[in-house]
Amino acid sequence: MIEDARVLRDEFVPREVEHRDSEVNHLASVLAPITDGKPASTALLTGPTGTGKTCIAQFTVGRLRRAHLDVEYQYVNCWQNYSRFRALYSILEDLGRTIDIHRRSTPRDELIERLAEYDGPPCVVILDEADQLEDEGVLYDLHALSGFSMLLIANDEATLLADADERLTSRVRGCEHVRFDRYTVSELTAILKARAWRGLESGAIERSELRAIADAAAGDARVAISILRSAARRAQRENAERITADLLEAAIPSAQKEVRRKALDTLTPHQRALYDIVADREAIEPGTLYDAYRERVDDPKTNRTVRNYLRKMTQYDLIVSEGTSRDRLYRV
Repeated sequence: MIEDARVLRDEFVPREVEHRDSEVNHLASVLAPITDGKPASTALLTGPTGTGKTCIAQFTVGRLRRAHLDVEYQYVNCWQNYSRFRALYSILEDLGRTIDIHRRSTPRDELIERLAEYDGPPCVVILDEADQLEDEGVLYDLHALSGFSMLLIANDEATLLADADERLTSRVRGCEHVRFDRYTVSELTAILKARAWRGLESGAIERSELRAIADAAAGDARVAISILRSAARRAQRENAERITADLLEAAIPSAQKEVRRKALDTLTPHQRALYDIVADREAIEPGTLYDAYRERVDDPKTNRTVRNYLRKMTQYDLIVSEGTSRDRLYRV
């Protein structure tokens, strides 16, 4: 049933992408100065989860690297590397320049100095989930370095700039903005067809089942690919010749749970504390939630930062926000 499991993984970047030509072309034009040895303008990629932002960023930079040898590329997941130190360290680590740097004792300024000494080919840094950064100073750090260009990925500009000062707000709003909309059912069906053609045996799934997956995913490619992967695993375990509607019916809830579990696993300690408080209640209003959060954690974040965390969790469908700002309630 499964011939190439890589194709069914969320992080797989295909050689060709479906239904994102305008976004690819826009991003390629932003990166074009790099081919002349110049830094590119900062680009901000925004849109709901599962709309291909990360895939398109990596695809476009990968295509640039295949055409030009003298281009470096670093990917930073800001869910995991949410502090200024962690983000800078991650870039240096992938560049092979952390041999004598100790994560617990090295001053942050030394990391910046080390990056400033970088004399390799132009480097594109993809900061994925950039709105997760607890200190946007890393954006200033990289902007000041001539050898680095930035691609920022976030769900929306407002969350990214919620705690930013005027200088950063002006800079981000003036950068190149590439917006991603939800996929339609037909677009998701085409994406799934391409994945199935490469990853599964011929005839393993019909178009009607691919469309059913796309419909269940509600425009989210992560969910769609997870359902296809779950169904293929189930079919393989049962020695089925093809993925049937019955197999899909069983696979859809398990795939949705897998997507949710992965999202929960990426939460920072403070975000997880907030989630657990919401999960313990049938519904909770913001003031009560913030008071409970302050009692649960050491060094609590500001009310504004907590609101950003909650907005991020609603974007990932981990919690639901109901009502207006006056009578808002959060629930799992």
